[in-house]
Amino acid sequence: MADVLTASQQTELPTRAASSVRTLVLVSLAHWVSHFHMLVLPMLFPFLKEQLGVGYVELGLPLTLFAVVSALTQAPVGYLVDHAGARRILLLGLTLGGLSLVALGLYLSYASLIVAAVLLGLANAVYHPSDYALLSAHMEEKRMGRAFGVHTFSGYLGSAVAPAIMAALVATIGGFAALIVAGLVGPITALLLLLGNVPEVPPHPHHADGGKAKQPNLLTPLLILLTFFFMLLSLSNSGISSFGVVALMSGYGISFSSANVALTAFLGASAVGVLAGGYLADRIRHHNLVAAVAYAINTVLVLAITFFTLPTVLLTAVMLLAGFLSGVIAPSRDMLVRNAAPPGAAGRAFGIVSTGFNFAGVVSPLLFGWIMDMNAPRWVFGASVVFMVLTIVLAFFTEPKKAKA
Repeated sequence: MADVLTASQQTELPTRAASSVRTLVLVSLAHWVSHFHMLVLPMLFPFLKEQLGVGYVELGLPLTLFAVVSALTQAPVGYLVDHAGARRILLLGLTLGGLSLVALGLYLSYASLIVAAVLLGLANAVYHPSDYALLSAHMEEKRMGRAFGVHTFSGYLGSAVAPAIMAALVATIGGFAALIVAGLVGPITALLLLLGNVPEVPPHPHHADGGKAKQPNLLTPLLILLTFFFMLLSLSNSGISSFGVVALMSGYGISFSSANVALTAFLGASAVGVLAGGYLADRIRHHNLVAAVAYAINTVLVLAITFFTLPTVLLTAVMLLAGFLSGVIAPSRDMLVRNAAPPGAAGRAFGIVSTGFNFAGVVSPLLFGWIMDMNAPRWVFGASVVFMVLTIVLAFFTEPKKAKA
């Protein structure tokens, strides 16, 4: 009998591994779509401005609404993920986000642009709670960090290719059709997840009686702390990512092309760092130390950029290393949340902490735009250093007690 069980288990192992890989690929594809859809409207600003006859302030309002809606709905969507099913909610999010862009391409007006931005914000709130709940349930524990790394990398990749894809679509088929095609990516991806049979997250025992059992308390000090941790991580990078080029040009006298090369090195190295960080996260116990050590080094690097005018080659090298270290943190950051989440509540936990990203998305453009308006471009990097130092301090309090034991 033991031999039969052993043979059966050996047969199941390749099947489980294949299912895990398929799930990781499809969930990462959904994450790629989320980042791609976030940049569709900004990449079409020139087309939208011409068609609607509005200014950039009016075009900025939909993006603000997008960020606010995502921030306010992340936690409620996390609740739905844990109770209605992560797979089901993810499919709805992909379809809703995609169809909102399709509708905008079919009927373009300023009012429809506002509605599309709100719906995109709601759809965007789906991805983190759903994706992480699915990965937490179906990835092998010993490869969880790498799975989180691949998932985050796919999002970076979606952001990286969105400008080129949208530019090519506008040039070949026009702005209206570009909106429709970009939107159709969502439902098509949802169909791929259905055909790929991504498994649902199995219900946790405290859900089995229809939710009547006592629900775990998610507004714990640790998860609230991790929400601020996520916000600080985002703020420490968003200023460099969004305002790095103009800050380098106006504050350091660097040419447009050189500043772009330096920023490209930062962003590209971040994506590579995420993959490396996944391997690191699978081999360490104290994930908060990764953030503390990486950001301690980053503080020194970005501080050097703040106060010294470095030669272009050296500046690019420093930006590359800083970007790599910023990426390394991401999988360990996600592991901290997974370890802090009560059983069966991964969707809600990631929904809560991801609001930190959304609040940073609202604050960051205003803060760093104000810094540039005050003619203090070096403080784009200086403010990032301040956020990095705060992140280091907070990192020492973000590890669950069970991981410290």
